[in-house]
Amino acid sequence: MSLNPVIVGGGPAGMAAAIELAEHGVHSTLIEEASRLGGVVFRGPLRDGVQLDYLGPRYCEMLAKLHGDFGDHEQLIDVRLNSRVVGAEGHESLVLLDADEQVQQVAYSQLLLAAGCHERSVPFPGWTLPGVKLLGGLQLQIKSGVVKPQSPVVIAGTGPLLPLVACQLHASGVRVAGVYEACALGKIAKQSLALLNKPQLFLDGLSMLAYLKLHGIALRYGWGVVEAQGQDALNVVTLAPYSSDWQPDMSKAQRVAAQTLAVGYGFIPRTQLSQQMGLEHSFSDDGYLRADANAWQQSSEPHIHLAGDMGGIRGGEAAMLSGRIAALSILMQRNVLSGEAALQRREGYERKLASILRFRGAVDRYTARGVGQIELPKGDTVICRCEHTTRNDIERALAQGVQDMASLKMRTRVSMGDCQGRMCVGYCSDRLRQATGRKDVGWIRPRFPLDPIPFSAFPPSDQEVSQHD
Repeated sequence: MSLNPVIVGGGPAGMAAAIELAEHGVHSTLIEEASRLGGVVFRGPLRDGVQLDYLGPRYCEMLAKLHGDFGDHEQLIDVRLNSRVVGAEGHESLVLLDADEQVQQVAYSQLLLAAGCHERSVPFPGWTLPGVKLLGGLQLQIKSGVVKPQSPVVIAGTGPLLPLVACQLHASGVRVAGVYEACALGKIAKQSLALLNKPQLFLDGLSMLAYLKLHGIALRYGWGVVEAQGQDALNVVTLAPYSSDWQPDMSKAQRVAAQTLAVGYGFIPRTQLSQQMGLEHSFSDDGYLRADANAWQQSSEPHIHLAGDMGGIRGGEAAMLSGRIAALSILMQRNVLSGEAALQRREGYERKLASILRFRGAVDRYTARGVGQIELPKGDTVICRCEHTTRNDIERALAQGVQDMASLKMRTRVSMGDCQGRMCVGYCSDRLRQATGRKDVGWIRPRFPLDPIPFSAFPPSDQEVSQHD
């Protein structure tokens, strides 16, 4: 085949796939929107100066090995940094905005989508106030070593990232007013055996809890955010104990002074490109949309593969393994590996993957959001920031008989802004499922381009504009 396989995403999944292909003598093209490879841990300001000590020694060692292996094979990998895929032409080529902000078309014989994930947005009263941030965005500030959030900081949400960021903030000299984990401690304890499938990660978690206790940082389980308040910027956060389905008990609510509120409810796959390409998708148990893939990481179009977080959030180690499995499928399709040889290698990767998936399953079970979270926004709370659509607008559409995402978009304009629903579609699909009782409420196919393109990216017209009197 004359065309190289193309890999979209230079994180652990994409890098591992490129290495696997190169180990078998196959050239590939790797497209990455950031200025260096490595994925989300290198994103944000001052990428070239990022220190990885906050990741822990084991993950740092794993990343160092990944970069070392990549360097050993880079002569077979065409790396295109600072390049964004803004759309697709059917199932044969991609439209790329390159490092010089010029539009290019990139054809492929096989494609691997390893675009990663982005944070889940959860609307509540005051979530658009200056000072309210997503947890991952706050972590980028810490990594920069230059910008620090204003103190005191309240951290709320669910998942292992909460105590990690609290420890990082304190170590960088920022005052943390408290950490509020929405899941009850008993629910987490029930998953302890499954969490021990990755004992080092389990121990890392215990060490973070010990650090918080040592430095007097309160960690409250079964508590969550209710409202953020302030005139022109955040100054008070209202929090309350949550029931098992995350209904806040307002009789016990507390107001905590804060200039920064970091909310973290996990991550969801970046499926904008796979949606635009018309690949098959389904909803996870936690409500997010993910692209469907088989055991070979093949999508509904067999020559288009998925790896990393595209098919579900599983972490960096799992991403590398899924990237290598996808590469094995590509090698089979190119007649470089026999089916028997590829299957033997895949089974080895799957054995390594099994314990990771058991660990990840435990995390997913204790971080599963309660239905009460859907009721947090008030009537005038903005849901779609781009179009300033409120919850009242959504409720009015539901009362008029809207049953799916496409109809909701037409009635309320949600997802019609520049972000094409990245911020609002999650809440809207949750609310639709609650109102209709249906698991599948459809999804909105993003339009081209996925991101804005400057006029300067297009070649000048050869025709002169005619003069008019």
